[in-house]
Amino acid sequence: MREARGPYDRVLLMAVLTLLAVGVVMVYSSSSVVALTTYNDPTYFLRRQVVWAMLGLALMAAAMRMDHELLEHKPVVAVLLLVTFLLLAATFVPGIGRTINGARRWIKLGIFTFQPAELAKLTLVVYLSSYLSSRKTLVQDFQRGLAPAFAVTGVFLGMVLLQPDFGTVMAMGAVILLMLLAGGARIAHLAALLAVAVPLAYLAIAHKAYRLRRIMSFLNPWDDPQGAGHQIIQSYLAFGSGGVFGRGLGEGRQKLLFLPERHSDFIYAVIGEELGLIGAAAVLLLFGIILWRGIRIALKSEGFSRMLALGITVLISVQAIINMAVVTGIMPTKGIALPLVSYGGSALVVTLAALGVLLNISKETG
Repeated sequence: MREARGPYDRVLLMAVLTLLAVGVVMVYSSSSVVALTTYNDPTYFLRRQVVWAMLGLALMAAAMRMDHELLEHKPVVAVLLLVTFLLLAATFVPGIGRTINGARRWIKLGIFTFQPAELAKLTLVVYLSSYLSSRKTLVQDFQRGLAPAFAVTGVFLGMVLLQPDFGTVMAMGAVILLMLLAGGARIAHLAALLAVAVPLAYLAIAHKAYRLRRIMSFLNPWDDPQGAGHQIIQSYLAFGSGGVFGRGLGEGRQKLLFLPERHSDFIYAVIGEELGLIGAAAVLLLFGIILWRGIRIALKSEGFSRMLALGITVLISVQAIINMAVVTGIMPTKGIALPLVSYGGSALVVTLAALGVLLNISKETG
């Protein structure tokens, strides 16, 4: 085990805390109207987000102080995989799993709910980091190197797909491919994997009518402005009316029950409307700083630390890129939250814990 040699990456830490603060403010601004009409309490979602943020910060602080190399040990990885598997399986158990909008993605924890797929993202990053760093010479051998990794990750992605959560599967697929590429896997092997995965993804889309409608509405949302195209059209209106400087914090109109998922998946549209191009660009810049500092930490690290830092950085960055691409109409609609900003306790807690690990690794790089 290496002894920490320097301070935490303060630039990364400030970017994380700034995004968290922006998220708390924007969750309140975007959710107050729906909270008032639904729960007769404009602070309903804000109070919950603050509780999750405090728990996430506590876990981040603990992760910053622990020895992250403990996560490399096979017994620890095995326990993490087992716990995550059981939590994912629990979503399908009546009385434990909770169904929302036809999807069984949550388990009940008293008055709160937890989404195991969020933990699965970090679990797979830890597993791949440990696996790839211990099999440097075997990773180019498909049967002995890549096949076991494909089998483990495939089981977890399959369980998430059954919930169903196609967006998370697509995001994690991208993270896994990038980690395998960085870990030394042959491009030919990864290309063969993509050749198999693309037709399967097509079948998954074609098999579900609502996924196909999302694709068609992405191509031309005005064909169905009151149906599949409604959400992205309202997002366009939010960004368009925000202009350069925005309407002002709290002055947005799309959150007045026009824009669906205004405080979760589409919170970036509310930022664009209320804070304008400047505010949206500032959020993009903050994620750019996380990507920059994360890659910098990975390049200065070695072995397991390098793979783990890279995996965490890619995990957060891929989700942010997908979310902002969806909200701005660059990609079809998917249920991917904006890390640190969107409402949602499971994602927030896991993301902050992961960033605590990344900050812990940064101490090694000086």
